[in-house]
Amino acid sequence: MNNLTMHSFREGSTSNLFEAHNLVKRYGEREAVKGVNLVVAPGEVVGMIGPNGAGKSTTLEMILGLRTPDSGDVVFWRDNPRRQIGVQLQTTPFFRGLTVAENLKLFAHFYGVQLTRTQVSDLLARCRLADAARLEAARLSAGQQKRLAIALTLAHQPRLIFLDEPTAALDPRARREIRELIRSLATGGTAIVFTSHDMEEVGKLADRVVLIVEGRVKAEGTPTALLTEYSVSSLEELYLNLTKEEE
Repeated sequence: MNNLTMHSFREGSTSNLFEAHNLVKRYGEREAVKGVNLVVAPGEVVGMIGPNGAGKSTTLEMILGLRTPDSGDVVFWRDNPRRQIGVQLQTTPFFRGLTVAENLKLFAHFYGVQLTRTQVSDLLARCRLADAARLEAARLSAGQQKRLAIALTLAHQPRLIFLDEPTAALDPRARREIRELIRSLATGGTAIVFTSHDMEEVGKLADRVVLIVEGRVKAEGTPTALLTEYSVSSLEELYLNLTKEEE
């Protein structure tokens, strides 16, 4: 039975931004996701880690309503949550020939939002792109494109953002800028769920870490608590120890 019907969520049904309960997804006889639970509160930064094929992407797709679970349910804090959710994929297809500012206005329009010139300027400044407003988006550096991708997710002022590898393939300065942007969003009450294979980056960014292995949540907690619980010195060591069998 499909319990994930985004239009039927009750406003105020949870004090968290969303709660995923016992999500299960099967492909034929293979169970890709095996009863995953995930809760995210306002202003929280949650890092999802795990090997490729462990079920992270499928879990997020079910939460976002892009894939139908075989069982389980997701409860959001309000009706029609999609209007207050932002999603940044690992690669964002900017519209060629359009400037940074034009891309931002267009993406906002997809959500029914008409950004003023001041709003565009403020958002680009927040993402450290003020000097790039008139540049063609497709010609930006990798770090600038990543910041623009995040800016696009903020165009409609979402309360919940999903980021896929937000600092992948960036130089140290660009990674730090993205971390600072994410922390500033969280301070303002926006919740961020992100995936990453960079354990050092996860340790710097995440308030809470969720390790998914073979379709199940194998470990969950703050970075400090996990290091203590599993008697390891780093998240990388934790990851390697808990994913030995799968790899």
